[in-house]
Amino acid sequence: MLTESMNDKKISLTLIDAIVFKHNVQPGAVIPVLQEIQEEYGYIPPVTIQRIAHHLGIFASDIYGIVTFYSQFRLQPPGKNLIKVCHGTACHLGGAERLTEAISQHIGTTEGKTSKDGQFTLGRVACLGCCSLAPCVTVNGEIHGRLNPESIGKVVNKLKEEKTANVE
Repeated sequence: MLTESMNDKKISLTLIDAIVFKHNVQPGAVIPVLQEIQEEYGYIPPVTIQRIAHHLGIFASDIYGIVTFYSQFRLQPPGKNLIKVCHGTACHLGGAERLTEAISQHIGTTEGKTSKDGQFTLGRVACLGCCSLAPCVTVNGEIHGRLNPESIGKVVNKLKEEKTANVE
C-alpha cells in the first residue's frame, strides 16, 4: 500500500485514489471527495490535495481554495477534544464572544487553532440549532447549554482531568 507519513499518521494514497475513483473522477465531485477524506483522517492532509488535483484534472490551487473557503474543512489534524462555539443570533446575544474568550484562556489557543498539547481544537459555528440553550457549545459532539465563562471552565477542566486520569 502506497503511503506517505504526515504528522506521525500514515496517509494511504491508495485509499485517496479509491475515494476519488468512487466519485467517478468528476471535477464536480471535489467537495464529496474532500468530505470523505476528512471523515477518514479528521482533516485534509496537504499531500492529498495534489493527488486529488491530478486525478480530477484541475489545479491544486482550486482545491486549496475550496478547502480554505468552506469552514467545514481543516488542513491540520484536530485536537483530541473538539469544541465548537455557537455564534448564532441567540448565542451571540447571550455571550458567545465571552465564552470563546474564556475557552481560549482555559485551553491555551485561539479560535480555529489546536492547543500545543494536541488536546483541544476551538472552532466557531454559525448555529447549532439549540437557541433555547443559548449560549451553547458542542464538546466532541455533545451539546452544553446555558453557559457562562465560569461554567465552561468547569467543562474544560473536566476534560483536562480525564486526560490526566487516562495518563496515570
